[in-house]
Amino acid sequence: MKNKFYQYIQTLQDQICAGLEVADGATKFREDIWERPEGGGGRTRVIENGAVFEKGGVNISAVHGKLPDSMQKLFNVGEADFFACGLSLVIHPNSPIVPTVHANWRYFEMYDDNGNVIQQWFGGGQDLTPYYLFEEDATHFHQTCKTACDKHNPDFYPKYKKQCDDYFWNVHRNEARGIGGLFFDYCKATDTMSMENWFNFVSEVGNSFLEAYVPIVEKRKKLSYSVANRTWQEIRRGRYVEFNLVHDKGTLFGLKTNGRIESILMSLPPHVQWVYDHHPEKGSEEEKLVAVLENPKNWI
Repeated sequence: MKNKFYQYIQTLQDQICAGLEVADGATKFREDIWERPEGGGGRTRVIENGAVFEKGGVNISAVHGKLPDSMQKLFNVGEADFFACGLSLVIHPNSPIVPTVHANWRYFEMYDDNGNVIQQWFGGGQDLTPYYLFEEDATHFHQTCKTACDKHNPDFYPKYKKQCDDYFWNVHRNEARGIGGLFFDYCKATDTMSMENWFNFVSEVGNSFLEAYVPIVEKRKKLSYSVANRTWQEIRRGRYVEFNLVHDKGTLFGLKTNGRIESILMSLPPHVQWVYDHHPEKGSEEEKLVAVLENPKNWI
Protein backbone atom coordinates (compact mmCIF):
# COMPACT_ATOMS: atom_id res chain seq x y z
CA MET A 1 0.00 0.00 0.00
CA LYS A 2 2.76 2.47 0.84
CA ASN A 3 4.36 2.00 -2.60
CA LYS A 4 1.00 2.28 -4.32
CA PHE A 5 0.07 5.49 -2.52
CA TYR A 6 3.50 7.08 -3.01
CA GLN A 7 3.28 6.37 -6.72
CA TYR A 8 -0.19 7.94 -6.75
CA ILE A 9 0.91 11.19 -5.08
CA GLN A 10 3.86 11.51 -7.46
CA THR A 11 1.43 11.45 -10.40
CA LEU A 12 -1.04 13.74 -8.58
CA GLN A 13 1.71 16.29 -7.93
CA ASP A 14 2.45 16.40 -11.67
CA GLN A 15 -1.23 16.82 -12.54
CA ILE A 16 -1.92 19.56 -9.99
CA CYS A 17 1.20 21.55 -10.84
CA ALA A 18 0.37 21.39 -14.55
CA GLY A 19 -3.19 22.57 -13.91
CA LEU A 20 -2.12 25.47 -11.71
CA GLU A 21 0.56 26.55 -14.21
CA VAL A 22 -2.11 26.83 -16.90
CA ALA A 23 -4.31 28.89 -14.56
CA ASP A 24 -1.41 31.24 -13.77
CA GLY A 25 -0.23 31.52 -17.36
CA ALA A 26 2.99 33.38 -16.59
CA THR A 27 5.29 31.27 -14.44
CA LYS A 28 6.18 27.69 -13.58
CA PHE A 29 6.87 25.69 -10.44
CA ARG A 30 10.52 25.19 -9.56
CA GLU A 31 11.52 21.83 -8.16
CA ASP A 32 13.70 21.02 -5.16
CA ILE A 33 14.65 17.41 -4.33
CA TRP A 34 15.70 16.85 -0.72
CA GLU A 35 16.73 14.04 1.58
CA ARG A 36 16.05 13.51 5.28
CA PRO A 37 19.13 12.31 7.22
CA GLU A 38 17.09 9.86 9.30
CA GLY A 39 15.50 8.31 6.22
CA GLY A 40 13.49 9.31 3.17
CA GLY A 41 13.02 12.67 1.52
CA GLY A 42 10.76 14.54 -0.83
CA ARG A 43 10.09 16.62 -3.91
CA THR A 44 9.15 20.21 -3.20
CA ARG A 45 7.66 22.36 -5.95
CA VAL A 46 7.16 26.07 -5.37
CA ILE A 47 5.53 28.76 -7.51
CA GLU A 48 6.24 32.44 -6.78
CA ASN A 49 5.50 35.88 -8.20
CA GLY A 50 3.18 34.65 -10.93
CA ALA A 51 0.42 36.51 -12.73
CA VAL A 52 -2.17 34.86 -10.45
CA PHE A 53 -0.29 33.06 -7.69
CA GLU A 54 1.91 35.09 -5.35
CA LYS A 55 3.30 32.03 -3.58
CA GLY A 56 2.42 28.39 -3.34
CA GLY A 57 3.82 24.93 -2.96
CA VAL A 58 2.78 21.45 -4.01
CA ASN A 59 5.02 19.09 -2.06
CA ILE A 60 5.37 15.35 -1.71
CA SER A 61 7.44 13.45 0.83
CA ALA A 62 8.08 9.93 2.03
CA VAL A 63 9.93 9.65 5.34
CA HIS A 64 10.78 6.69 7.55
CA GLY A 65 12.82 5.65 10.55
CA LYS A 66 12.51 5.55 14.32
CA LEU A 67 9.43 7.27 15.72
CA PRO A 68 10.64 10.32 17.72
CA ASP A 69 9.93 10.44 21.46
CA SER A 70 7.37 13.23 21.01
CA MET A 71 5.41 11.15 18.51
CA GLN A 72 5.62 8.03 20.70
CA LYS A 73 3.84 9.99 23.41
CA LEU A 74 1.25 11.27 20.93
CA PHE A 75 0.45 7.75 19.69
CA ASN A 76 0.89 6.21 23.15
CA VAL A 77 3.43 3.64 21.94
CA GLY A 78 6.99 2.66 22.78
CA GLU A 79 9.92 2.62 20.37
CA ALA A 80 8.75 1.84 16.86
CA ASP A 81 9.66 2.36 13.22
CA PHE A 82 7.33 4.35 11.00
CA PHE A 83 6.73 5.30 7.38
CA ALA A 84 4.75 8.35 6.32
CA CYS A 85 4.12 9.80 2.88
CA GLY A 86 1.83 12.45 1.55
CA LEU A 87 1.14 15.39 -0.70
CA SER A 88 0.57 18.80 0.87
CA LEU A 89 -0.26 21.99 -0.96
CA VAL A 90 -1.04 25.61 -0.16
CA ILE A 91 -1.68 28.27 -2.81
CA HIS A 92 -1.77 32.01 -2.01
CA PRO A 93 -3.04 34.16 -4.92
CA ASN A 94 -2.04 37.78 -5.50
CA SER A 95 -5.63 38.94 -5.70
CA PRO A 96 -7.72 39.13 -2.52
CA ILE A 97 -10.71 38.24 -4.69
CA VAL A 98 -9.22 34.78 -5.36
CA PRO A 99 -9.24 32.44 -2.34
CA THR A 100 -6.31 30.68 -0.77
CA VAL A 101 -6.57 26.90 -0.90
CA HIS A 102 -5.01 24.08 1.09
CA ALA A 103 -5.07 20.32 0.58
CA ASN A 104 -3.31 17.28 1.97
CA TRP A 105 -3.51 13.54 1.42
CA ARG A 106 -1.33 11.21 3.48
CA TYR A 107 -0.64 7.62 4.50
CA PHE A 108 1.05 6.31 7.67
CA GLU A 109 2.42 2.94 8.79
CA MET A 110 3.97 1.78 12.06
CA TYR A 111 5.91 -1.49 12.54
CA ASP A 112 6.78 -3.95 15.29
CA ASP A 113 10.31 -5.25 15.98
CA ASN A 114 9.98 -7.80 13.18
CA GLY A 115 8.96 -5.23 10.58
CA ASN A 116 5.29 -6.22 10.52
CA VAL A 117 2.72 -3.46 10.05
CA ILE A 118 0.91 -2.92 13.35
CA GLN A 119 -0.90 0.28 12.45
CA GLN A 120 -1.79 1.93 9.14
CA TRP A 121 -4.15 4.70 8.18
CA PHE A 122 -5.01 7.38 5.64
CA GLY A 123 -5.81 11.03 6.26
CA GLY A 124 -6.30 14.24 4.35
CA GLY A 125 -8.77 16.71 2.93
CA GLN A 126 -9.06 20.02 1.14
CA ASP A 127 -10.35 23.39 2.30
CA LEU A 128 -10.91 26.91 0.98
CA THR A 129 -9.95 30.23 2.59
CA PRO A 130 -11.55 33.21 0.80
CA TYR A 131 -10.94 36.84 1.73
CA TYR A 132 -14.20 37.95 0.11
CA LEU A 133 -17.17 35.64 0.17
CA PHE A 134 -18.83 34.55 -3.07
CA GLU A 135 -21.48 32.08 -2.03
CA GLU A 136 -21.57 30.38 -5.44
CA ASP A 137 -17.83 29.66 -5.10
CA ALA A 138 -18.33 28.16 -1.65
CA THR A 139 -21.17 26.02 -3.00
CA HIS A 140 -19.10 24.87 -5.98
CA PHE A 141 -16.16 23.86 -3.78
CA HIS A 142 -18.34 21.97 -1.33
CA GLN A 143 -20.42 20.33 -4.07
CA THR A 144 -17.26 19.00 -5.67
CA CYS A 145 -16.20 17.59 -2.30
CA LYS A 146 -19.62 16.05 -1.77
CA THR A 147 -19.68 14.46 -5.23
CA ALA A 148 -16.32 12.77 -4.55
CA CYS A 149 -17.51 11.53 -1.15
CA ASP A 150 -20.89 10.30 -2.34
CA LYS A 151 -19.24 7.85 -4.76
CA HIS A 152 -18.01 5.94 -1.70
CA ASN A 153 -20.40 6.62 1.18
CA PRO A 154 -23.27 9.14 1.52
CA ASP A 155 -22.30 9.67 5.17
CA PHE A 156 -18.75 10.81 4.34
CA TYR A 157 -19.45 14.38 3.21
CA PRO A 158 -21.47 15.55 6.25
CA LYS A 159 -19.08 13.76 8.61
CA TYR A 160 -15.86 15.06 7.07
CA LYS A 161 -17.30 18.53 6.43
CA LYS A 162 -18.02 18.84 10.15
CA GLN A 163 -14.58 17.49 11.04
CA CYS A 164 -13.08 20.13 8.75
CA ASP A 165 -15.05 22.91 10.46
CA ASP A 166 -13.93 21.58 13.85
CA TYR A 167 -10.28 21.09 12.92
CA PHE A 168 -9.61 24.39 11.14
CA TRP A 169 -10.95 26.36 14.07
CA ASN A 170 -8.68 29.08 15.42
CA VAL A 171 -9.52 28.53 19.08
CA HIS A 172 -7.78 31.66 20.34
CA ARG A 173 -9.72 33.78 17.81
CA ASN A 174 -13.00 31.86 18.11
CA GLU A 175 -13.39 31.70 14.35
CA ALA A 176 -12.75 29.33 11.45
CA ARG A 177 -9.66 29.67 9.28
CA GLY A 178 -11.81 29.53 6.16
CA ILE A 179 -15.07 28.12 4.82
CA GLY A 180 -14.00 24.49 5.16
CA GLY A 181 -14.29 21.50 2.89
CA LEU A 182 -13.20 18.03 4.01
CA PHE A 183 -10.96 16.72 6.79
CA PHE A 184 -10.47 13.05 7.64
CA ASP A 185 -7.82 11.25 9.67
CA TYR A 186 -6.98 7.82 11.12
CA CYS A 187 -8.96 6.10 8.35
CA LYS A 188 -8.25 2.46 9.21
CA ALA A 189 -9.50 -0.88 7.93
CA THR A 190 -12.90 -1.95 9.31
CA ASP A 191 -15.52 -4.56 8.52
CA THR A 192 -16.98 -2.25 5.86
CA MET A 193 -13.87 -0.38 4.60
CA SER A 194 -10.64 -2.14 3.63
CA MET A 195 -7.39 -0.22 3.14
CA GLU A 196 -7.98 -0.64 -0.59
CA ASN A 197 -11.39 1.02 -0.16
CA TRP A 198 -9.75 3.87 1.73
CA PHE A 199 -7.14 4.26 -0.99
CA ASN A 200 -9.90 4.54 -3.59
CA PHE A 201 -11.71 7.17 -1.51
CA VAL A 202 -8.63 9.28 -0.76
CA SER A 203 -7.52 9.21 -4.40
CA GLU A 204 -11.04 10.18 -5.47
CA VAL A 205 -10.81 13.30 -3.30
CA GLY A 206 -7.29 14.04 -4.53
CA ASN A 207 -8.39 13.74 -8.14
CA SER A 208 -11.23 16.22 -7.47
CA PHE A 209 -8.94 19.03 -6.31
CA LEU A 210 -8.39 20.84 -9.62
CA GLU A 211 -12.11 20.63 -10.41
CA ALA A 212 -12.91 22.15 -7.01
CA TYR A 213 -10.44 25.05 -7.18
CA VAL A 214 -9.44 26.05 -10.72
CA PRO A 215 -12.93 27.14 -11.92
CA ILE A 216 -13.05 29.59 -8.98
CA VAL A 217 -9.62 30.96 -9.92
CA GLU A 218 -10.66 31.40 -13.55
CA LYS A 219 -13.85 33.19 -12.55
CA ARG A 220 -12.19 35.65 -10.14
CA LYS A 221 -8.59 36.21 -11.27
CA LYS A 222 -9.27 39.17 -13.58
CA LEU A 223 -11.56 41.10 -11.23
CA SER A 224 -10.19 44.44 -10.03
CA TYR A 225 -9.38 45.16 -6.39
CA SER A 226 -8.23 48.09 -4.26
CA VAL A 227 -5.38 48.71 -1.83
CA ALA A 228 -7.93 48.37 0.97
CA ASN A 229 -8.93 44.93 -0.34
CA ARG A 230 -5.29 43.89 -0.35
CA THR A 231 -4.80 45.17 3.21
CA TRP A 232 -7.77 43.06 4.35
CA GLN A 233 -6.27 40.03 2.62
CA GLU A 234 -2.98 40.51 4.49
CA ILE A 235 -4.77 40.88 7.82
CA ARG A 236 -6.69 37.66 7.21
CA ARG A 237 -3.47 35.95 6.14
CA GLY A 238 -2.21 36.71 9.63
CA ARG A 239 -4.98 34.50 11.04
CA TYR A 240 -3.92 31.80 8.57
CA VAL A 241 -0.35 31.95 9.86
CA GLU A 242 -1.56 31.81 13.46
CA PHE A 243 -3.46 28.60 12.83
CA ASN A 244 -0.61 26.90 10.98
CA LEU A 245 1.98 27.68 13.64
CA VAL A 246 -0.18 27.18 16.74
CA HIS A 247 -2.69 24.43 15.94
CA ASP A 248 -1.88 22.53 12.74
CA LYS A 249 -0.92 18.89 13.39
CA GLY A 250 0.87 18.51 10.05
CA THR A 251 3.18 21.44 10.78
CA LEU A 252 3.89 20.12 14.27
CA PHE A 253 4.53 16.58 12.95
CA GLY A 254 7.05 17.94 10.44
CA LEU A 255 8.85 20.00 13.07
CA LYS A 256 8.97 17.12 15.57
CA THR A 257 10.26 14.55 13.05
CA ASN A 258 13.08 16.77 11.78
CA GLY A 259 11.24 17.51 8.56
CA ARG A 260 12.63 19.92 6.00
CA ILE A 261 11.87 23.38 7.40
CA GLU A 262 11.61 25.10 4.00
CA SER A 263 8.97 22.59 2.89
CA ILE A 264 7.07 22.79 6.18
CA LEU A 265 6.90 26.59 6.22
CA MET A 266 6.17 27.02 2.51
CA SER A 267 2.51 27.26 3.61
CA LEU A 268 3.14 30.74 4.99
CA PRO A 269 2.24 33.71 2.74
CA PRO A 270 4.96 36.25 1.84
CA HIS A 271 3.06 39.42 2.83
CA VAL A 272 1.07 39.49 6.08
CA GLN A 273 -0.21 42.12 8.52
CA TRP A 274 -1.15 42.09 12.17
CA VAL A 275 -3.18 45.20 12.96
CA TYR A 276 -3.96 45.84 16.61
CA ASP A 277 -7.60 45.17 17.57
CA HIS A 278 -8.81 45.30 13.97
CA HIS A 279 -12.54 45.05 13.22
CA PRO A 280 -14.24 45.31 9.81
CA GLU A 281 -16.74 48.08 9.19
CA LYS A 282 -20.38 47.37 9.98
CA GLY A 283 -22.28 46.11 6.96
CA SER A 284 -19.15 45.66 4.84
CA GLU A 285 -18.16 42.69 2.69
CA GLU A 286 -15.37 42.06 5.16
CA GLU A 287 -17.85 41.79 8.02
CA LYS A 288 -19.96 39.42 5.92
CA LEU A 289 -17.00 37.06 5.67
CA VAL A 290 -16.23 37.21 9.40
CA ALA A 291 -19.86 36.40 10.24
CA VAL A 292 -19.55 33.12 8.30
CA LEU A 293 -16.17 32.34 9.86
CA GLU A 294 -17.63 32.76 13.33
CA ASN A 295 -20.63 30.55 12.49
CA PRO A 296 -19.75 27.92 9.86
CA LYS A 297 -22.68 27.15 7.59
CA ASN A 298 -23.81 24.28 5.39
CA TRP A 299 -23.20 25.17 1.74
CA ILE A 300 -25.03 22.22 0.21
